Amino acid sequence: MTTTVPDTTVPDTALTWNPVPEITPRGTVLLLPGRGEHPGVYARFGRRLAFDGYVVRALAGPEGLAALVAEARELNAPVVLAGSDTGALAALAEAELAGPDALLLVGVPGEAGDWTDELAVRTACPTHRGQLAEDPAFRAGDLARAVPADLAAAAAAATPTVPVLLLHGAADPVAPADGARALAARLPGAELVLVTDGLHDVLNDAPHRTVAARIVQWLERLRLGTGLPPLLTEVPAAQEGTRP
Repeated sequence: MTTTVPDTTVPDTALTWNPVPEITPRGTVLLLPGRGEHPGVYARFGRRLAFDGYVVRALAGPEGLAALVAEARELNAPVVLAGSDTGALAALAEAELAGPDALLLVGVPGEAGDWTDELAVRTACPTHRGQLAEDPAFRAGDLARAVPADLAAAAAAATPTVPVLLLHGAADPVAPADGARALAARLPGAELVLVTDGLHDVLNDAPHRTVAARIVQWLERLRLGTGLPPLLTEVPAAQEGTRP
């Protein structure tokens, strides 16, 4: 499948974050950036997951995904194909041919929202805002570009059968959360996590640590096989006068 993906990367070099040598890798996440972004934008996220034992490779684009997935599976399975913004659409559109073990879709574009200040709608994290403001490779203004029609159509037609985790900011003004709800409803077995007060880039938003931890929980469950219940179950505290 060939789809048009907006320019995301300057320079167009993939970046990889590996666990320390003492840790056996527990899996691989291949990440596609979104509009205006480049692999380096996800350095903090990559380091965080690498700390928990996962190889993270942020890609310049979707070219050669099937070969990259196969290569990663030989080394560190399971392999998750992830994407943010239009990268999420590309991951969804290419999933059938690329053959990942699961999909992680973040900030999936849908019906356009109403916004003006790009940094303010991307993230509430002051550190990340500052980095973007000073990043010469970040393409300010690209977030306002329309999603290519062929990419949107390919993603809309995709019917992946692998596990899917959708993460979306509940307050995302770029792509309101109703679109993520609709996508989750049509994908069998998909899990949707809404980040309270979250903006468009929840991987780099103010609660980025909590979001990363939720992803690690999902990855750990994925390693054990599909169809399994969560590894942790919250149990309400016993009420007064009752026995646990």
